[in-house]
Amino acid sequence: MTSIMAKEAASTADLLAQQLRLNQGTCERIAQRIQRLNPSVVYIVARGSSDHAGVFAKYLIEVELGIPVVAAAPSVVTVFHKQLKLNNALVIGISQSGRSPDILQHMEMAKEAGALCIGLVNDETSPLANLVDELIPLRVEQEVAVAATKSYLACLSALLQLVAYSKKDRALIAAIKEIPDALKRAVDGPKQLHADMFQGCDKCIVLGRGFGYAIAKEVALKLKEVCAIQAEAFSSAEFVHGPVALAQKPLKVLSLGLLDESQATHKQQIDDVTQRGAHVLHMKVFPDNVHPRIGALMIMQRFYLDIADISVQLGCNPDTPQGLNKVTMTV
Repeated sequence: MTSIMAKEAASTADLLAQQLRLNQGTCERIAQRIQRLNPSVVYIVARGSSDHAGVFAKYLIEVELGIPVVAAAPSVVTVFHKQLKLNNALVIGISQSGRSPDILQHMEMAKEAGALCIGLVNDETSPLANLVDELIPLRVEQEVAVAATKSYLACLSALLQLVAYSKKDRALIAAIKEIPDALKRAVDGPKQLHADMFQGCDKCIVLGRGFGYAIAKEVALKLKEVCAIQAEAFSSAEFVHGPVALAQKPLKVLSLGLLDESQATHKQQIDDVTQRGAHVLHMKVFPDNVHPRIGALMIMQRFYLDIADISVQLGCNPDTPQGLNKVTMTV
């Protein structure tokens, strides 16, 4: 029986086609506002899968727009009750539900500080959607499975669309319009991960470089959530600065290989851990003829389908993992 998680992941392409079409004017307008502001910093407020989308945003905005990006520490506001200097900042709050108390409180602080506050939110009736200066709806309908799939991919596509128009990059704008068709090809493409690869596995390292590291954090979270595998994500460059000593013992590594500027250096580091005796699994961009900035979405589309199926075969429930709720009410 196909899980709800897999069904939701497989529905992403059609939903993103609608999202990109309906949000085009909004992103063009917000991009003009960002250009007028000329922010000195972009500040990301998020948790969980949304926070992992924020890591993707860091690489995307710094690489394409040259603006430094930092991640918020929500406890600075909710526990330590501090007001930050954000008057020339662009603040992006990312939340599927738009209802987490710590995210809301942090965004309220940013707005009071004079920042331009943008929300990437799926629930357009949520408090966060009503709080922000500008809303970019994710438009992926209700997400029933606890583990986020389509909402995460929608965050990445929304960020790509906003940055493409902010940069006025014609090639990237054209590539974004191809995302839905490319995702459909990934859905119909070959499986890359199988249950036998994870039989008896209780620990896994996930490695990627740059944008690959951004999605590695989401991959590691899903391995924890739906397969109960203790997974940890590293930049493949950072892994050799100490953690590589883990390869002295039997070690399973999942490599996320993007076809971008990071390809050569990531391969060198994967070759190194392979020579040290690690058992390396590979996920690759398919289809592979896409713009390098959207390759991460292709890997994630395929991963979500594969891992939902593997979760069932391992005797887990990917739709309602034990101990988890759809909306996490942290403060």
